[in-house]
Amino acid sequence: MLQAGIVGLPNVGKSTLFNAITQSRKAMAANYRFCTIEPNQGVVTVPDARLEVLSRISGSQKLIPSVFEFVDIAGLVKGASQGEGLGNQFLGHIREVDAIVQVVRCFENSDIEHVMDTVDPIRDIEIINTELILADIDSIQKRRVRSQKQAKSGDKKAQAEIDIIDRLEAHLNEGKMAFTMERTPEEAAIMKPLFLLTNKPTLFACNVAEDELANPDANPWVVKVKEYAGTHLGTRVVVVSAEIEAELCTLPPEERAEYLEGLGVKEGGAGNLIREAYYLLGLRTYLTTGEKETRAWTIHAGDKAPAAAGVIHSDFEKAFISAETISYDDLVACGSFAKARELGKLRTEGKEYVVQDGDVMEFKTFV
Repeated sequence: MLQAGIVGLPNVGKSTLFNAITQSRKAMAANYRFCTIEPNQGVVTVPDARLEVLSRISGSQKLIPSVFEFVDIAGLVKGASQGEGLGNQFLGHIREVDAIVQVVRCFENSDIEHVMDTVDPIRDIEIINTELILADIDSIQKRRVRSQKQAKSGDKKAQAEIDIIDRLEAHLNEGKMAFTMERTPEEAAIMKPLFLLTNKPTLFACNVAEDELANPDANPWVVKVKEYAGTHLGTRVVVVSAEIEAELCTLPPEERAEYLEGLGVKEGGAGNLIREAYYLLGLRTYLTTGEKETRAWTIHAGDKAPAAAGVIHSDFEKAFISAETISYDDLVACGSFAKARELGKLRTEGKEYVVQDGDVMEFKTFV
């Protein structure tokens, strides 16, 4: 199962947010540095309103959403790449996840210590990114030594890796993340085994105060993070209030909507964060629906129909014949499969069809 790692400075709300989105109390949340040492892992369900709508169309008995994992990683500090604050250990934890959700503090609260004494999310982002960059520079310099030995014996793959490492080192030394470096598909394949921290897909989560979630763009720090992420990194930003999410966890489901309405919002930021992280990991959802269940199935972006069938059962991929397919929007507009068939909205797709997020599918196989 793919994992998104929650990363940031100490005391920015990482553990509180992790506990909220995983509906657990695995991570200790306290007002002191390094209250998290070992990473905490938790499975999250992906909020998907489409399931409820499809279940009404099919009269389904139960709903089964998509899931993936979040990992709460201890806070990094300046100097982590040189071992400060157990930094080497924590950087190793980041290396193991597939994508990074960097939480940045965008609220004032004198009761919650800030490791840098003042609130400045851009500075905080640059501290984290600098430590990741320095760790990557050290990593590729060591890798170059090994590759140079192999290249001397005429190994062309080793020489291609050295060429990429040279480009990467120059790029990183400019303070740029590896994922911002232009590369061909062939070069990307060479970079993959380097396991660079700064090559992991990344998004930013602005943690705001409870009374700011309804109008986050009134928070100047949020505006600055959005501008910085878009201009320098080309990454997305979500806004969440760990304080609100922690409160929602204590309420019964029927009271949560009322609580959010009182704050002037329809949904807490955690749901949006989960969906964005799911998408960031390159995951997509197709749907099946019937009287027994309506279910969201997780695939990778670009997967073709046989691979999607294989998610249900490995034998289905081998025995794939075709897939009866309709987009979620078309099915809802028609109101029923019978009407969709009458209007010619149901399509028969073959082995080369690339499954789209929101496709509602039924597979025909030899088994």
